[in-house]
Amino acid sequence: MRTGVNPLIVGNWKMYKTRDESVAFVSALPDALPEDPPGVWIAPSFTSIHAAAEAAEGSSIVIGAQNMWFEDNGAFTGEISGRMLVDAGAQFVILGHSERRQLFHESNELVQAKVKKALAVGLKVIVCVGETDAEREQGKAFEVLETQIKACLAQIEPDESTIVLAYEPVWAIGTGKAATPEMAQEMHRHCREVLKKVWGGKISEKILILYGGSVKTDNAPFLLKQPDIDGLLIGGASLSLENFSKIINDSSILVSESKRMSGL
Repeated sequence: MRTGVNPLIVGNWKMYKTRDESVAFVSALPDALPEDPPGVWIAPSFTSIHAAAEAAEGSSIVIGAQNMWFEDNGAFTGEISGRMLVDAGAQFVILGHSERRQLFHESNELVQAKVKKALAVGLKVIVCVGETDAEREQGKAFEVLETQIKACLAQIEPDESTIVLAYEPVWAIGTGKAATPEMAQEMHRHCREVLKKVWGGKISEKILILYGGSVKTDNAPFLLKQPDIDGLLIGGASLSLENFSKIINDSSILVSESKRMSGL
């Protein structure tokens, strides 16, 4: 992570945990956090957002959502709007996750429309990008990331306080595979270079870029030591209070060590 940057640790619970399970987890997590924790965001299922947000009140934990539609209202059976998420207590939304792209065939253009609407209704946004195994094998990883970033952020006003980028290699999602810290750093560096093309150098250095892809307790510290990895988007490991809190505590230790070494 970069000197002076407070890391962001995000739990994406996907289609796991009932409302009661979510409340129990969110209620217990503060006691497992360090005294000066990094940013901690959790995206439970839609049905648990309101209850989880209530359970998180008074703590540093931020509750968000895993997806949304780009219209405020309408005949969109099964969808949920940004206004509804805000009303339920969500403060951020994850958009363009690889599972949405792969399983539900979401295009860059659709993700861009969602990003634009999410920001308009006051949600912070985590924009996900990443290449498939085939695209990496064909040597197209850099090209794919540049296309995704430029398309998903087209006509979006840059704001480091509301936009987070997440690099998640599709081949490492739920497979047990994970990019080595060096591989992840290379891709994060490329993402930041693309952001410079889109928004300029000054803002691109302020945007947080997270790594997501089979993050575990044993590889998280090594990933966070990389200079362009500002945090983690965690799936399976975030479902365990023990594992999630360990990753958060380890990141806090790394921040303290970084400050000490830099004389801050």
